Amino acid sequence: MEHIEALGALIEVAPDSTVSRTVLKAEGARVVLFAFDAGQELSEHTAAVPILLQALDGRLRVGADGEHVELTPGGLVHIGSRVPHDVLALEPSRMVLTMLDPRSS
Repeated sequence: MEHIEALGALIEVAPDSTVSRTVLKAEGARVVLFAFDAGQELSEHTAAVPILLQALDGRLRVGADGEHVELTPGGLVHIGSRVPHDVLALEPSRMVLTMLDPRSS
């Protein structure tokens, strides 16, 4: 078992920046924290494995497959492998990315 008590304490929003930090590599999953200042984005890209996105705070616009949703704390987005997607911070925000890969450890 691996335990992280307070994900939000591990990353801070930096002015005019996007910051990322891998906080867990475990069997079947990798967890990466992102911190975005307002207006910062991850341009369209794909992931080789399915992913889950969760907002710790703030508001993010997530786009995938021609659809956009607003991700706020308490929400969850699943995106399948190889699906083009993008993320835009509508305000300073922190996000958890979980990469689901049964081959990883």
